[in-house]
Amino acid sequence: MRPDRQNGHASGSEGTSRPESQTCPGRRESRSWFQPSRDNSRSYSIDRSGSIDYDRGVSSEERPEPRKLTDARTLRALAHPVRIALYEELAYGGAMTATELGKRIGATPTACSFHLRQLAKYGFVEEAGGGKGRARPWRLASPGWNIPAAAQDPETQIAGDAVLRLSRERAFARYQRWQETKAGYPREWHEAADDSDYLTYVTPEELQQLNQELHAVLGRFWERLADPAKRPPGALPVETLLLSYPIEPPPGQSGPEPPDASPNRS
Repeated sequence: MRPDRQNGHASGSEGTSRPESQTCPGRRESRSWFQPSRDNSRSYSIDRSGSIDYDRGVSSEERPEPRKLTDARTLRALAHPVRIALYEELAYGGAMTATELGKRIGATPTACSFHLRQLAKYGFVEEAGGGKGRARPWRLASPGWNIPAAAQDPETQIAGDAVLRLSRERAFARYQRWQETKAGYPREWHEAADDSDYLTYVTPEELQQLNQELHAVLGRFWERLADPAKRPPGALPVETLLLSYPIEPPPGQSGPEPPDASPNRS
């Protein structure tokens, strides 16, 4: 049995990389506070990213709740790579115009304008006031989103899975970028960043409690996302991904069949 693995060594730390997620994306929960989240219900999240029960230690008066996404049509409106990218950039950088966003994500202002209007139609973004046409700034309409783990119908489940897949793909790409560029960071960031995994034997109830406790720890920093004045000197956006899942089926049950990797047969 493996204890924690950190950079190839036994150690004790959680896997970290870069947020303003809080996605994101505790109890099969996928939430995102820039991102991206899923709650026991299934959170980037936006990222970003992510996931969170900030209730522990933070009063509801102090922190806004992420928007809960429960219908397939709204989820499908978000399940587009450009729209996820736009949502994340607005979460990281605050209000921006279509032209400014296009430069950040590598898309044309025309494309960004179209996708921003679609996001606005489904309540993800709104005009920030001032400017006209492509010069008008946009901002997030809510501080994040939350996708329930158990959807009411297959259509909603599929749409929710698509949103999470896009969000996590972007998060893993950012992790890979950190691996490729970390040599350019000061030594203290090398020592502070983490890359670990743990194997534990827990019940569903224990796993839910563990996730809630981890979310509560990260929740201590939530207000820095919305208020740059509360970020101490030297602070950078750091993404932390919390992924926990069983790797074997329950006793007496067979696991799902693996995807058929063979070519299509007539």
